[in-house]
Amino acid sequence: MSDPAAPSASPVLEVENLVTTFDTDEGTLTAVDGVSFSVSAGQTLGIVGESGCGKSVTALSIMRLLPQPMGQIASGEIRLQGENLVALPIEDMQRIRGGRIGMIFQEPMTALNPVHTIGRQLCEVFLLHLTKDPKEAWQRGITMLEKVGIPAPAERMHEYPHQLSGGMRQRVVIAMALACEPSVVIADEPTTALDVTIQAQILELMQQLQRDLGLAIVLITHDLGVVAEMCDEVVVMYAGRVAEKGPVERIFKNPAHPYTRGLLASIPRLSTPRKAELPIIEGMVPSLADLPVGCRFQNRCPHRDDRCAASPPLEEVAPDHACACHRWREIPTPNVS
Repeated sequence: MSDPAAPSASPVLEVENLVTTFDTDEGTLTAVDGVSFSVSAGQTLGIVGESGCGKSVTALSIMRLLPQPMGQIASGEIRLQGENLVALPIEDMQRIRGGRIGMIFQEPMTALNPVHTIGRQLCEVFLLHLTKDPKEAWQRGITMLEKVGIPAPAERMHEYPHQLSGGMRQRVVIAMALACEPSVVIADEPTTALDVTIQAQILELMQQLQRDLGLAIVLITHDLGVVAEMCDEVVVMYAGRVAEKGPVERIFKNPAHPYTRGLLASIPRLSTPRKAELPIIEGMVPSLADLPVGCRFQNRCPHRDDRCAASPPLEEVAPDHACACHRWREIPTPNVS
């Protein structure tokens, strides 16, 4: 986490009123609906929510990697250092991917090609963006593997993904994402497939590289513990919309939206009795083909009333802290310590 006392810089990445849709047999479905956020150099923004809330689709929209021809950005802007990526020709976007924006995918075995060596895949990044000299690209690859903490990097360059452990494969994916020293890295569930010890190592590595390189990181996760450890700001998404967003410390201490409160209440704590049942949020995230009219959380919310039939605006709770709930002022503040 960056120093909270440090002055805020201009945002490196800005997402404004992003709307992403998919054409399906059931009609046009809106997977991301009016999402806005920004992240500055040296900061980490967390995007959290259950599966199906639109987190990964937001990441794929930023990278312009939506499945074609079904997925499309219907409206909104995605600005990288002021340049609107939505308006760029695909050829220009291909140069930005892996160059100015890196992405760490959640499952390294699907992010890496199993029939090519680590060296070939890493060199491909350098040859595409930085150099035409294969020998220089190979040496850069070795240096990058060393930077992410892989032992005997020259030997690993000749190995295939299946010859590496899960943690080592994820380090390779991180090396590929950071190879060209991007301004922004998007990490989509980067520790999901790893055991707890390796998770901690990968998160520590990301923090160290951020300190060294001044990266802006967008971290997509369902793990609020990771958000507390890594992030400066957090966006809580539900059914494609922003439910709440703001500084991590404030939202963890004073969550305003009933969904955020439910997520935080479900975290085990040292004070939780050994056999006590954790609170749960009843029900499921609604299907995109059958979204409720008005507040999308209303079918699961214990505080719903007649006002919830209308969509709540995202309004300011405190400076830099916003919530989309008609009743947030009336609901007693929970004890989440």
